[in-house]
Amino acid sequence: MTTVGELVIAGPAEPWKAIGLGISDGCARVGGIVLRFGGDGSGIVEWALIDLPDMVADVDGLPTRGIDDVPDGPSATETLAWDHLVVTTSSLERTCGAIEAATAAPLKRIREAGAVRQGFHRLGELIIEVVESAQVTSDVAQFWGFVWVVDDLHDWCDRLGPDVIGLPKPAVQPGRFIATVRPALGLGVPLALMTPDQPHR
Repeated sequence: MTTVGELVIAGPAEPWKAIGLGISDGCARVGGIVLRFGGDGSGIVEWALIDLPDMVADVDGLPTRGIDDVPDGPSATETLAWDHLVVTTSSLERTCGAIEAATAAPLKRIREAGAVRQGFHRLGELIIEVVESAQVTSDVAQFWGFVWVVDDLHDWCDRLGPDVIGLPKPAVQPGRFIATVRPALGLGVPLALMTPDQPHR
């Protein structure tokens, strides 16, 4: 099974300490995925995939590197877990087809939300949410941001404070709540925290 082993973020690690990540040698680990920081840019610039069926350099424009195992990194942050990684596209069929061709991970479902369409793949612990909208006109897909799961969202928001994160609000997923980290923190990547999935779903 192809899984995500690493996400490379073009920016400093320092702002991420404000949300509780342990950083060592420019890396942090959430669950089984390493975040590798560096440079003075912003955004997710590459993913490293474990057990790729074929070695590829990109997946519909997403810079891709094949690796044999999860890279070395600091101990996992036990209070955080992955929910999903958002990829934007001008064509759901093109991008989801490329993800399936490269990883053998099938398109699980498509959600229609007005002018926005969403497709979902699972790569190990991480859901890949592919979002198509009229605002995206690029001929290739792009990484956007991600969502982590926390057991007690209100406690996290209280500890981080209103300057770091917004108030919890109902998520698209029934019964769940989400809060967005403020861009002013300087992560360079859109990040939200969410309550766990409900058992009945």
